[in-house]
Amino acid sequence: MADAKVIPFDDDRPRGGAGGAGGAAQRPARRRGAGSRRHGAGTAAMGDVQPLPGRTSVGDDAPAPRESREPRAEHDGGAAASGAAPGTESGSGDEAGGLEQRVASGLAFLRRRLTGDYAVDDFGYDEELTDQVLMSLLRPMYEKYFRVEVKGIENIPSEGGALIVANHSGTLPLDGLMMQVAVHDNHPADRHLRLLAADLVFMLPVVNELARKLGHTLACAEDAARLLEQGELVGVMPEGFKGLGKPFADRYKLQRFGRGGFVSTALRARTPIIPCSIVGAEEIYPMIGNARTVARLLGFPYFPLTPTFPWLGPLGAIPLPTKWTIQFGEPIHTESYPPEAAEDPMLMFNLTDQVREQIQHTLYKLLVQRRSVFF
Repeated sequence: MADAKVIPFDDDRPRGGAGGAGGAAQRPARRRGAGSRRHGAGTAAMGDVQPLPGRTSVGDDAPAPRESREPRAEHDGGAAASGAAPGTESGSGDEAGGLEQRVASGLAFLRRRLTGDYAVDDFGYDEELTDQVLMSLLRPMYEKYFRVEVKGIENIPSEGGALIVANHSGTLPLDGLMMQVAVHDNHPADRHLRLLAADLVFMLPVVNELARKLGHTLACAEDAARLLEQGELVGVMPEGFKGLGKPFADRYKLQRFGRGGFVSTALRARTPIIPCSIVGAEEIYPMIGNARTVARLLGFPYFPLTPTFPWLGPLGAIPLPTKWTIQFGEPIHTESYPPEAAEDPMLMFNLTDQVREQIQHTLYKLLVQRRSVFF
């Protein structure tokens, strides 16, 4: 075979045909631009890959090194072969890490419960148990069953003591529990509501322990004053059993607010009073009668008779799925009153009546705005 001639790229002379077996025909001369010349290379090797005309090359008119392309190709090929989109592996890793963290947190919680390594205040309030267990049990009823809508949460201060005064209804005190969840889940400062409960709550074996763990305490002026002085958010329902066990015909008609003891407590602690109106609780157990003899035998303030209880047995104890609205009104400030104002009966009567009228007016307004009892 004859030796082939090597013609430099920068030579403008016509290329001659090769004298080999191929016998290639002579080609006309073609002038190349200065930008297409290879710097520092006088000849082109047989195995070099030349850039295509009109295509921009990487670097010095040379193709990217093979080593820099192969890892990406292998990664893309592996992803395509497995059918997984980019980022799927990291996403599954995050989910697995989150699951492991939740499992570890749950085990640590159980260990603290079993060893007794948890904090409880002087009233029996267990904040960790409330946040991780008790609120989780109440939340489905709050969100899915009663579908509670909360208004005016911004009227509750972010810090310091405050007294929330609400209407009471529903035959069973579910309104207090729903108000507690409303404050816990909606307040931007994650505040906890400490409810004042009746003596009967602390006489029932299981209910007593659960109420203490949830932060409830006895409805007395001494406990309320201590909580307010500690900067806690305290809830009270002055109607008591008169409002909780009133007939269905008297729904949303506020009963007497007692002698105004909650006003005296707020004046002494110099904390604001926040009226709260709850719509929807009146209809969960429509009380059409009261078996007073049975109530006297059991030691209860009343024994309700509803369209379903006791006629349907345990099924009659299931509340109706009404639509709830909880509205917190504008606070009534007590800082401007002198310390001796707590001993003024006329002032306490006026403030008590002001709180009651504000709650009643809001109830009427919410009832007008309500489309349906259940929707």
